Amino acid sequence: MDMDKRAEQAVAYKHENCNCAQAVLLAFAGELGKSEEELRALGSGFGMGMGCTEATCGALCGAGMVMGFLNKSGRPTAAVMRDILHEFEEKAGATICKDLKGIETGKMLCSCDDCVRHAVRAAEQRL
Repeated sequence: MDMDKRAEQAVAYKHENCNCAQAVLLAFAGELGKSEEELRALGSGFGMGMGCTEATCGALCGAGMVMGFLNKSGRPTAAVMRDILHEFEEKAGATICKDLKGIETGKMLCSCDDCVRHAVRAAEQRL
């Protein structure tokens, strides 16, 4: 699937009652070989900043789960995720949900839709 098409599919999932992690996972459903129900369950604890704590962005967590399943680069998945995290932070402005949403500052750095797009594209580039 084309990277931009996959990113937009993930955004569509986000608007269909998915959290950001679930949206990223579902965008890779074909490659993951898991049912929608399984992927929704896998990502269910990562909404609103990992466990609703406004911590690590759920989209970024979703990308980590995708890489855990699909990383065939020969590099440890943790090393690949470090690269994804840095790229995501560069594009989104932060990796923590409350910072991305401007909860404490009143200044949104990146919308959920764009966080999902950034996470999908970063994972896709490494597959």
